[in-house]
Formats: sequence, structure tokens, C-alpha cells
Amino acid sequence: MTSSRALLTKGDVSPLRDVPSHIARPEYVGKKRAKQWRGGDVHSAETIEKIRISARLAAQALAEVCSHVAPGVTTDELDRIGHEFLLDHDAYPSTLGYPGAWGRPAFPKSLCTSVNEIVCHGIPDSTVIEEGDIVKVDITAFLNGVHGDNCASVIAGEGSAEAVKLVDATREALARGIAAAKPGREVNVIGRVIELFATRHGYESVADYTGHGVGPAFHTGLVIPHYDSAPAHNDVITPGMVFTVEPMLVMGSQENHEWKDGWTVATDDGSWCAQFEHTVVIHEDGAEILTLP
Repeated sequence: MTSSRALLTKGDVSPLRDVPSHIARPEYVGKKRAKQWRGGDVHSAETIEKIRISARLAAQALAEVCSHVAPGVTTDELDRIGHEFLLDHDAYPSTLGYPGAWGRPAFPKSLCTSVNEIVCHGIPDSTVIEEGDIVKVDITAFLNGVHGDNCASVIAGEGSAEAVKLVDATREALARGIAAAKPGREVNVIGRVIELFATRHGYESVADYTGHGVGPAFHTGLVIPHYDSAPAHNDVITPGMVFTVEPMLVMGSQENHEWKDGWTVATDDGSWCAQFEHTVVIHEDGAEILTLP
């Protein structure tokens, strides 16, 4: 922890936001679970171009939401901004109504806001952002039948030196992980590079939550680890593959637990966490970042 702020507690969650009927929904909305994807992770040029459009829109939405991160703003207000931005561009916010695991409630908001010790999947609510908080915003756009997914960490107001260092290191860990994604290598090399970088700077890389294949499915089943998982997760990186890389680095221990809401994940020791995420496509010479505004 980098300030005297108390550990986060669950706030009040506002009612579900409406989505106009003309905006296409992902197949899982209103269902108990998402349909298992069986189409693989190497996509056609046509599908990749569609993902490129969704990913660019997701990046634009992320930039818009992050520009409003400031002390005094609620995380629910950030959700409203992201929700309306995507709807204004005829896209569906992929997290809204995404089925929970093992029969848990569907995610009730249009993006994730994970503050300080919240590792990921934080539900926007009445929580008021305070000076120096690290706010992780994770937003995904569904458009033309495909998803584009990204996340960034923003410090509200003036952050401590420790918070700035963590955010900068996590951004660099993402860049290094993406640079390691070369055809012919196993995907576990991405995690090896990220974990080595994190350890060298005194951080732990969260192992329980990973990157994933993305495209026509929000999560295809492909796992992109952020730790040295070899020999596990040995899928070979191939041109045409599309997936996310989204490291989460913590100041203390990466051990974590899930709140009773079935979504929010927090570090056990209250250590603060930062996260960055891009959707990438693999070419013959390496990875191209698709989630750029």
C-alpha cells in the first residue's frame, strides 16, 4: 500500500444500463455461460480486419474513460462514460452481462474498475476515487461480431513515487511480453519474460489471471500466462493468432482472493496492483498491437 487509504470495500451498484435494441449483442448475453469457442486462434485476414476495428474502438473508449479518472469521481461514473462512448459508436460493451463462473451472477457493468489492491474484475459502483489511487480500467468493445479488449492503469491526481514506479514497470512489462511474442515460440515465453522483468524490479506477477485468445469469442480458451509456466501453456505462436497480453504486477505478494460478489479480486496482503493490456495479432515478424486509438 502506498497511502493511508483504507482497503477497498464494496459500494452500491447502480441499476443495469440500457443498450438500444439495434446494437448487436454477443451470443452469451442472457445465458448462464458463454458458448465454447471451437474456431481456433488463427483468424482469416477478413476477421483480423474486423478485430482491428473493434480493438481501435476499445482503445478510444479506454482513452476517453481514463481521461476522466480524477479524485472525487466515482467508478460508476467511469462506467457511464465508457458505456455511452461504446453505444455512440454502435458497439456493445462486452463485459455487460458476461456470464459468471459456476453459476455466479453475470457481470453487471460495461467495464471493470479495479482500484489499488483490487487486482482485476472490479465492479464499478459508488466508490469515490481518492488522490493517489491507482485505477485500472478494463474495457472491451463488441462490434461486427468480434471483440477488442484492453486495459490501462491511471493514477488519480498526484501519485506517490512507489505508485508511479509500479505503473511504469507494468507498462514496460507489457511491452516486453509483446516483443517476445514471435512465431515459432511457445506462448509461455511471454510469461517468462514478464515474470523475470517483474522480479528484477521487486514485484510479483499475478499468476491466477491471464491473457486469452480473443476475436469472435471474448475468451477462446487460449491461455497467455504472465509467469514462467513452462512446460505448461506450450501453444505455439503462429501468424494470424490474436490474443491479449495483460500483466498484473503487485508491490507485495500476488496471492489473492475473490470477493463474495463472484468477480472482484483483491490481494491478500493489501498490496497495490497495476495492469496494462493490449490485443495483438501475430505476423511473420512478431506481434502488432491492435488496441491503439
